[in-house]
Amino acid sequence: MSTFAIIMLAATGFFAYQIYRHVQTLEDPVEKNEAPEAISTKAVMIDNSTNLIEEADEAYSEGDLERALEKLNRANTQFPNNTEILNKCAFINGKMGNAEEAISLYTRSLELDATDDLTHIAIASIYKEQGDFEHAQEHYEKALAIDKKYAITYYNYGNLFNDKGDFEKAAQMYSKALALQEDFKEAREALEQLKDVK
Repeated sequence: MSTFAIIMLAATGFFAYQIYRHVQTLEDPVEKNEAPEAISTKAVMIDNSTNLIEEADEAYSEGDLERALEKLNRANTQFPNNTEILNKCAFINGKMGNAEEAISLYTRSLELDATDDLTHIAIASIYKEQGDFEHAQEHYEKALAIDKKYAITYYNYGNLFNDKGDFEKAAQMYSKALALQEDFKEAREALEQLKDVK
């Protein structure tokens, strides 16, 4: 693996973590006309799941991926249709090398909310790591269709083209990232690196 490839891998990991951090804590609105007992039970479950998510975040920051995943899996059992929990479970599975499980969880999340560009970026990164460039490209395109002004999407898409050896398209993507965010250091460095490759 070349030095440039290692730099790209590290940067992709960093932005995947940013996506993980971007995911907000669990919110589950109370339904109209629910009985007081049901509301009370739901409030306890939400509070418990919020605590589990916070504990998972703490475990992740300490580098304890197994404990983080265990907490998130418990939260997911209580709220199996919560995209935030699914995405965090997927992210941790991806970090642990469980690509198949990560893809399955991200896919489930996208079934619940196909308009989440961050989930499309995250699943694209997993597919890219697996060498499945076709599916990765499909998800980067979907992310851009949702939000054309998110520089990180262009940067990660550039990394995909770079891995494919399509340096011209990679340069275009890095340039678009820089046009949106001038101080995007990683995109600028990637673009500079490509000058040596061409």
